[in-house]
Amino acid sequence: MAARPPPEGDPPQARIVPPPEFLSWPGPRAVLAALPGARAVGGCVRDALAGLPVRDVDVAAPLPPEAIAERLRAAGLKVFETGLAHGTVTAVLARQPVEVTSLRRDVATDGRHATVEWTTDWRADAARRDFTINAMSLSAEGDLWDYFGGREDLARGVVRFVGDPATRLAEDYLRALRFFRFHARYGRGAPDPAAVAAIRAAVPGLARLSAERVWMEIKRLLEAPDPCDALALMAATGVLAAVLPEAVEGGRAARLPALRRLVAAGLPPDPVLRLAVLVGEGPPRRIGVLAARLRMSGEERDRLARLLAEGEAPPEPGLDDDEARRLLALRGADAVDALWLAEARDGRDRAADRARAAATPVPVFPLTGADVLALGVPEGPRIGALIRAVRDRWLAGGCTADRATCLAWLRELAGAAAV
Repeated sequence: MAARPPPEGDPPQARIVPPPEFLSWPGPRAVLAALPGARAVGGCVRDALAGLPVRDVDVAAPLPPEAIAERLRAAGLKVFETGLAHGTVTAVLARQPVEVTSLRRDVATDGRHATVEWTTDWRADAARRDFTINAMSLSAEGDLWDYFGGREDLARGVVRFVGDPATRLAEDYLRALRFFRFHARYGRGAPDPAAVAAIRAAVPGLARLSAERVWMEIKRLLEAPDPCDALALMAATGVLAAVLPEAVEGGRAARLPALRRLVAAGLPPDPVLRLAVLVGEGPPRRIGVLAARLRMSGEERDRLARLLAEGEAPPEPGLDDDEARRLLALRGADAVDALWLAEARDGRDRAADRARAAATPVPVFPLTGADVLALGVPEGPRIGALIRAVRDRWLAGGCTADRATCLAWLRELAGAAAV
């Protein structure tokens, strides 16, 4: 790829040698070659400099979106106008999607949305981004533009707003939640005090955010390797009470110590499971209100309700094979999660039980209602009662009885009931 000189008056701050590997991927390489002056931006630059895997590549270009789309198509890329009104298209080559956005400057903001205009000013585009670590850009040759000290902040483990924190938050209050997510992944040591003070003052503005955006940020935070310090900071600033009041009692995240314990023990970065630990069990109505307020998907809502159902005594530690099979038969895919939640409730180590449950095939009850009908039992509530009675015996025996044995029990029960 032919090297391009940087725009006059906008020299790079450094050159990365060798250039990050993602710049040589077919998709990003073709996009950057097709758009004069384009650069990789945002998370791919941040993660490459942090030595982390790069998954998604974003590119910005000093061209209006229509010109971007035209040039990309002329270069043989598939182009999807995924956000043309916001200056964004998605280019695809070799199954690698690359989001390409026109450089923008904010004309007006209201705390949730921004009105923008296209620009050719890279610094102005960087100045509208949230944090310094997300405001860097990189040419195809590895030239780095870092207008606000993001590379140094990344090395120090500091998440810092671009410019005035209060101004950045007033532009989009979701940035308060994004701060905690990025602090959990990239922060080390004490958080930036100016950011924390501005976020504490901005808590009332969080009420203006859509539930979908809030839940998406909470999920991403809970997926961090260890979100606990960030959650503690959210509680201390009042943010957690504003967006997840179910996790707060007496002004503090009451179940955070349990979550911290489990994360240290290897609790997987599963946001619904970690949310269940954080909010604790409760009546279905409470869980339903939480799921509805966050606009969780139906699958997420149902799983949370199963995990937090009241009335199920936590299994005692030290499951034998029969008990492990019973738990799996009753809880299915939720069995290992149930053991994590039991440990969250009582603090008793169940690592060995989780390993046993994970290694045990889920037993399947071998009878159905058709087997009852085949005995001549007429349709009605008696069919369900007989199946439940046989299943209870099967469970009591550790779920080891085969189909022939269960059929013999069924004939015995059906005959006894007919007398």
